[in-house]
Amino acid sequence: MPRTRSLAWSELKLGVLTIVAIIVASVTVFMVMGGRGFFWQRYSLKTRFGNVAGLKPGSPVRVAGKEVGAVSDVQFSGEQVEVIFEVNRSVRDSITTGSVATLGSVSLLGTGAVDITLSRRGTSIPEWGYVPAGPAPAQFSDLATQANQGVQEISKLVQDIRQGRGTVGKLMTDDQLYVELHKFVAAAAEVTRGIQQGQGSIGRFMKDPKIANSLEASLKNLETMTTRINAGEGSLGKLLKDDAFALALTDTTSNLKELTGKLNRGEGTAGKLMTDTALYNRLNSLSDRFDQLLTRLNDGQGTMGQLLKDKQLYENMNGVVTDLRTLVADIRKDPRKYLNVKVSIF
Repeated sequence: MPRTRSLAWSELKLGVLTIVAIIVASVTVFMVMGGRGFFWQRYSLKTRFGNVAGLKPGSPVRVAGKEVGAVSDVQFSGEQVEVIFEVNRSVRDSITTGSVATLGSVSLLGTGAVDITLSRRGTSIPEWGYVPAGPAPAQFSDLATQANQGVQEISKLVQDIRQGRGTVGKLMTDDQLYVELHKFVAAAAEVTRGIQQGQGSIGRFMKDPKIANSLEASLKNLETMTTRINAGEGSLGKLLKDDAFALALTDTTSNLKELTGKLNRGEGTAGKLMTDTALYNRLNSLSDRFDQLLTRLNDGQGTMGQLLKDKQLYENMNGVVTDLRTLVADIRKDPRKYLNVKVSIF
C-alpha cells in the first residue's frame, strides 16, 4: 500500500505563481489588443478599395476613431484590392449598410488603417459582408505632386516676368513704361497739391467756406422741403398725406378705367369709331371723296375750280359785282330816273 505524502508549500507556491502568470499574460494580451477582443469575440467583414496605399495585415480598424479590430488579409480582386478585417462583435450594431469604409493613417509616416463611419441607420452587415467603400483620401504623394506642379508654375511665371512678358514683366523691363508711370505719378501728385491749395473746382470746394456754406444751405432747404412734404403741406404733401385727394385720384383712375372699357367694348361714338368697321370704312370713303374734291378744285375743274384757277372769270365776276354796286348807288341817288311810272285812263 503506497504511502500518501502531503504537498509542501514550496510545491504549492510554484503552481500558484504559474496560474498568476497565465492570468497576467492574458490581461496583458487583452490590453495590447485594445478593443479587438479574443478570437471568439470577433467577426470578419470585407471592403474593396482601388488603392490600399500600403495597408497590410495587422493594420488597425477603427469605428468613429476607436480601434475595434485589425486587418487580417489584403488581396487582389479584379481591378480592385479586397481587404478582409476582423472587428469586435460589440460594435456590430454600429456597422450598418449606412456606414462607409475609407483609408486612414495612424501617423505622419503613413501607417495605414481602415476607418469606418458609425451609423445606426440601415441594417447590420452580416459576417463576411461588404462594407461600402468611400472615396480615397488624398495621399502624401499626390500632395507632393501638386506642390511640385505649383513650384514649376511659379518658376515659369518668374521666367516670363524676367523676359518681359505680361503687364508685370513689361513694368519691370520696359524703361519707357516706367518713365510714363513715373510721369503719371508726378502728375497725380501735382493735381493733389493743386487741390490742397484750393485750385480748380474741387480745390475751391474743399477750401472755400462759401461753397461749403451754400451746399449746407441747399441741404437745409432740401431737409425743410422734405419735412413739409412729410407734414402734408403743398401739392406733393397732400398727394402723400391727404386721404380725400387719394380717394379722388382713385375715383378718377376708376372712371378712366371705365371709359377705356367702354371704348374697348365699342360703346358711344368714340367706341364705335374704334371698333365699328363699317363706320370706319364710311369715314375713310368720305375722306377719299373729300380728297378727290380738293384735287379737282386744285386742278381747276368745275365752277368752283375755275373760280379758283381762272383769273379772267374772277375778274369778270368782280366787274359784275362792281357794276351792280354802282347801279344800286345810282338808284339810291335818283330813284325817279329808273322808276318812271305812267298811269293812263281810258
